[in-house]
Amino acid sequence: MTDLQLLEYLKGYLTEHRKERFEQVLAKRTKHFTVATEDVYQLHNTSAVIRSCDVFGVQDIHVVEEINSKRIDREIAMGAQKWVDVYRYNSISECLDNIKAQGYQIIATTPHKEDCLLQDFDISKKSCFFFGRETEGLSDEVIERADRFIKIPMSGFTESLNISVSAAIILQHVTSQLRASDIRWQLTEELKQEKWLDWIKKTIKSYDKITARFYESQ
Repeated sequence: MTDLQLLEYLKGYLTEHRKERFEQVLAKRTKHFTVATEDVYQLHNTSAVIRSCDVFGVQDIHVVEEINSKRIDREIAMGAQKWVDVYRYNSISECLDNIKAQGYQIIATTPHKEDCLLQDFDISKKSCFFFGRETEGLSDEVIERADRFIKIPMSGFTESLNISVSAAIILQHVTSQLRASDIRWQLTEELKQEKWLDWIKKTIKSYDKITARFYESQ
C-alpha cells in the first residue's frame, strides 16, 4: 500500500509541468488491455512494441524469452520502459498461466479459421494480445490456449506486417474504441498512487536519500 504522506512529500521535488504530465498520462492509462510478445528475435521489434504500449496508454507488457533472451534496446524504446511495466518470462506456459490468472482472455494475432477482423473485435472483455516471432509466428501452445484470434484486414499483395507495426495498429484501434465506450477501463486510485511513486522514483536521482530523510523526520 502506498505511503500517501511520502508521496505528497516527494511530489514537492517535481516541477509543476512534470506533475501535470503525470496526471494527464495516468488519466489515460489502462490495464483493461495488455500485450505479450513471444520470442521476438529482432530486439528493436520488442522495444518498439513497448514504445507503442506507452503511446497508447497500455500499462503492462509481457515479454517471453524462452528461446531468444536479449536486453531491451533502450535507444529504440526511447525511455518507454520507465513508464510501462515490463514482465519477463522464461517460458510461454508461465506467461499464459499468469495472464489467465489475472482474468485476461488470450487473443492470438494471427490468421485463423475462427478469427475475426480487427474492426469486429469485442472490446468489453479484458484481453491480452499475443504477438509471435517474425518468421514462425506464435507457438502451438499459444494457438491451442487462445480464446480468440484476430487479424488486421489487408488489401494488398503483402499478407503480413512487421510485428511492431501490427501491435501499433491493433492498440491504436482497441484503445480508441475503449475510451469511447462506457467500460470502466481506467486505473484504480490505488494503482495510480503506486505508479506515481514508481515514476517519481525513476525521475528523482536522489530518491533513496530524500526518502530516508523523510522517514527520519517523522
